[in-house]
Amino acid sequence: MRFSTREAAGEQLAEALKGRVGPEAVVVGLPRGGLPVAASVARHLGASLDLRVVRKIGLPWQPELALGAVAATGETTWNETLEGTVAPASREALRQQAWREARDREAFLRGLLPALSLAGQAVVVVDDGVATGMTVLAALMAIRRERPAHLTVAAPVMAPGVAEVLLGQANEVVALAVPETFTAVGAHYDAFPQLTEADVRAVLAPWRQARQAG
Repeated sequence: MRFSTREAAGEQLAEALKGRVGPEAVVVGLPRGGLPVAASVARHLGASLDLRVVRKIGLPWQPELALGAVAATGETTWNETLEGTVAPASREALRQQAWREARDREAFLRGLLPALSLAGQAVVVVDDGVATGMTVLAALMAIRRERPAHLTVAAPVMAPGVAEVLLGQANEVVALAVPETFTAVGAHYDAFPQLTEADVRAVLAPWRQARQAG
């Protein structure tokens, strides 16, 4: 299964979520790539949009591969298959650096979209795809602290076996495609550009305006 754009994937994801998620839900996007998908999902469900920042902790010699991830609030996950390849002191240094970046990024984005309370809410955490699950898992751990009533993970594409890991923190996992051969999230999109700050501002602007007006 392929998707033309992140926005189109969000439309398809919203269709899959109808009947499970109502307009009272809060759709939480994971910046940057998850935001256009989450905004599309929220728009088509008539739900609210929010965000939570998580930073991947990359392997020192292969940064695109997730050694772990840390949320802006400090919750941290480690990839058990890779954790032992990096000395504990080095792992902690990498975690601290990623944590600082996550806190700075969240503070910046909160200037564009103030946070919503997730306590007692049906929450849907959305990313543009899930490979190792480390970033989504850290986000779920952080959101759990806010005591949502129900927590769903939704993504257009997900690597095999990841859903079972996420169900340790989520009530439900929804994926449109779980290919047996999974290489990278971007391989399942026709257009998968790196998002710029201008792109992020464009996604968040109408939601900020609506919230200020309401």
